[in-house]
Amino acid sequence: MMSTQTNRRDFLKTTTVTTSGLVLGVVLPGTVAETMAAGTLHTPNAWVHIADDNSITLISARSEMGQGVYTSMPMLIAEELNIDVTKVNVAAGAPNAVYVNALLGAMITGGSTSVREGYEKLRIAGAQVREMLVAAAAAEWGVPASAVKADNGMLIGPGGKKATYGQMADAASKQPVPEKPAIKAAKDFRVVGKRVPRTDVPAKVNGTAQFGIDVKLPGMVYASLEQSPVIGGKVASVDSAAAKAMPGVVDVVEIPDGVAVVAATYWQAVKARKALKIQWDSGAGASLSTASMLASHKEAAASGKVLPIQPAKGDASGAIAGAAKKLSATYVTPLQSHSPLEPMNFTAHVSGGKARLIGPTQFQQGAQGAAAAALGMKPEDVSVETTFLGGGFGRRIELDFVVQAAQISKAVKLPVKLIWSREDDMTHDFYRPVGYNQLHAGLDASGKPVGLHFKVTSQSITQRAFGLPKDTMDPFMVEAAVAPYNIANTQHDLVIHDAGLRVGYWRGVSHNMNCFANESFVDEMALAAGKDPVEFRMSMLEGKPRFQNVLKLATAKAGYSKGAPKGRALGVAIMEGYDTYVAVVAEISQGADGEVKVHKATVAADMGIIVNPEIVEQQIQSMVIMGMGTALKQAITIEGGVIQQTNFNTYPMVRTNESPLVDIILVKSAEKPGGIGEPVTATIVPALANAVAKLTGKRVRNLPITGKAIQEA
Repeated sequence: MMSTQTNRRDFLKTTTVTTSGLVLGVVLPGTVAETMAAGTLHTPNAWVHIADDNSITLISARSEMGQGVYTSMPMLIAEELNIDVTKVNVAAGAPNAVYVNALLGAMITGGSTSVREGYEKLRIAGAQVREMLVAAAAAEWGVPASAVKADNGMLIGPGGKKATYGQMADAASKQPVPEKPAIKAAKDFRVVGKRVPRTDVPAKVNGTAQFGIDVKLPGMVYASLEQSPVIGGKVASVDSAAAKAMPGVVDVVEIPDGVAVVAATYWQAVKARKALKIQWDSGAGASLSTASMLASHKEAAASGKVLPIQPAKGDASGAIAGAAKKLSATYVTPLQSHSPLEPMNFTAHVSGGKARLIGPTQFQQGAQGAAAAALGMKPEDVSVETTFLGGGFGRRIELDFVVQAAQISKAVKLPVKLIWSREDDMTHDFYRPVGYNQLHAGLDASGKPVGLHFKVTSQSITQRAFGLPKDTMDPFMVEAAVAPYNIANTQHDLVIHDAGLRVGYWRGVSHNMNCFANESFVDEMALAAGKDPVEFRMSMLEGKPRFQNVLKLATAKAGYSKGAPKGRALGVAIMEGYDTYVAVVAEISQGADGEVKVHKATVAADMGIIVNPEIVEQQIQSMVIMGMGTALKQAITIEGGVIQQTNFNTYPMVRTNESPLVDIILVKSAEKPGGIGEPVTATIVPALANAVAKLTGKRVRNLPITGKAIQEA
């Protein structure tokens, strides 16, 4: 363990804050010199900047993409500093090993980890700063630390002695960093757990918030990039003469991903791009189609290498073979696009052996490293500044558009803002992979499940994105694969299959395909057993109190025992994801056009300690809406290697008039915080599928559940 004095000096040397105030580098227990030297820290560091004017800034290691971290994370600092959260400013952190997300192993925002990973870390950071301020004031006033109180940005001592945090920051920075500061007990919280309005809303309303698409630099030009209609295709030849002759065009440059038109304005670049004449070498991707991808999944499921998700329990095959009643079902989830409302964009200025990158990213270290490699630079010569993200959902973990902007800037020797169109964004995504889930079960004469075999065949995102070795278990493929039910004999298997199209992490990742399969199949088992789906679930949840509780709460609030109003039906699903337990009850009807209408979604969530209930409710509402889209409307299809959906007319979103009432029950809990950015996105889907089956008597196992799909089921 480093000495506290060494800790302080090292942290002050590595800070990226360069304002006139003083930085308190906060070291957390568990950080050692060896891991710092290796660039990997067991426990990342938080940085708190206290300016002379007494303003306090949290340097955020996580990106704000609508999930509220610029409010919830400062609340953790504010709690221990005894200040109002509105007094805490937020600045985005630059790439640095001290900002590594301990749950993901890199400086990444995703996986519903921000609060889970930061809850203790940032509270310790705030408490360390508070104790250093108190110690500095005590030393200056010649009184014991116990006689000094830190509250509301002021240090108060005996005899009317007072100083602001800012006035004492210089002296505090010379204090040893306490290794084990006293953090508050939950009963003493003044900020955490309160309904604090989001602090970023005013800037987003008045237009001062800077998203990537808002960035402007002196002398900046705009780029529009033509990419191969078939993802992975390359330029065979290009005639750019007509484009170069158009008004405002600065240059036309070829980069590995396509041909970019650079112009004085974005619209000039877009118009000139249409004048390009490009012959493409489409490559192997030209043979891909929706039908061929599904067929290859079926083939892989039958003959591919099987990886056990967990050790088998008992003899599932034997139990199923000898069961009084047997069930089998296959569930298919299609490709999905991220389609954040702010399309991909990034601004780059490559000059003098340095690169400045500005824009919306979920992966700052990756952006820095990928750009450096593409430009032939050292990572330390590439700076990354993170703006607000107009949606991420996992798409902005990818680095293609960041590298493209850097390459174009290098070619034209000017600051360049690359902006993709909606069509570019939808047709050149890293799509949520196809899920092919096969389930088999056996019931005894009383309807009790005696055996279950679960098998999922899908594509590994982690193999492509982070170099996971082939035939290695990918944990991001088997989330929610093991349902919570007590069944004596079970077997859970994974087959990893590369279908030939690039895929990426999508909100909820594999929870989406696995929860849809498991919770749909449980309803099918209940029907076969002649049991009510809720009672059937409860009978298999002994010893699972958090699951039991959310299921009881959601069904009670939804009026499940009374039944749905005439012409409607209720569907139920439960899941644990990101240490959060959720139960969803969906109330639906079917319109005259055959399409499903969702009237209400009742959600009970047990996510442990809640930092900000208001933000949690916002997240749940957004997950219900996004999950409805994938359940009822959306699918990405491909023919001849070309994505067929190009905009929201062919990839429809859930509109305001289609949005249901969302009734939310948050469980008060002392358990460690869980993540709430993703789980309901997955859980709402089987709840809807189960409601449709109950209403119509037809089970749709291939998403989306459109009126046509119901009719053909």
